[in-house]
Amino acid sequence: MAVDRAEWFLDLVRVEIRLYTAIEARLQAEQEVTLGAVHLLLIIRRLGSCRVFDLVQEIGITVGAMSKAVDRLETAGLCARSANPGDRRSSLISLTAAGEAKLAAAEPVLHDEVRRRSASISDRSIQGMATALATLRSELERDQNRA
Repeated sequence: MAVDRAEWFLDLVRVEIRLYTAIEARLQAEQEVTLGAVHLLLIIRRLGSCRVFDLVQEIGITVGAMSKAVDRLETAGLCARSANPGDRRSSLISLTAAGEAKLAAAEPVLHDEVRRRSASISDRSIQGMATALATLRSELERDQNRA
């Protein structure tokens, strides 16, 4: 049976919106943090100190939008900027103790809600989807870097 890839794409978007909304609601209710903030904090933790441009490369939004997102995290005390010794035009972003604490509280909520929302899907199916999405993301990022 042939798959309608346009319909597949639209279904993927609908699923992403509903899943994001559900996880966001729980994070807001229990930890007073957005899923977007948690996502950025996870990336900053993984990268160590990083630049706005590094975050842009990870997420794929504009530098302006990312700079505003980092400003919000910094205002909330979850990350800090410091001078970049390798390039005075940019700063390095790192988690603060409050950012680490917020992640420690929010990450279990994120994992639990994803696990709960995807409980009806086998690990094998999740792995297949993860592989397919990683392949597609890689191709899209490669194409974007060529442009």
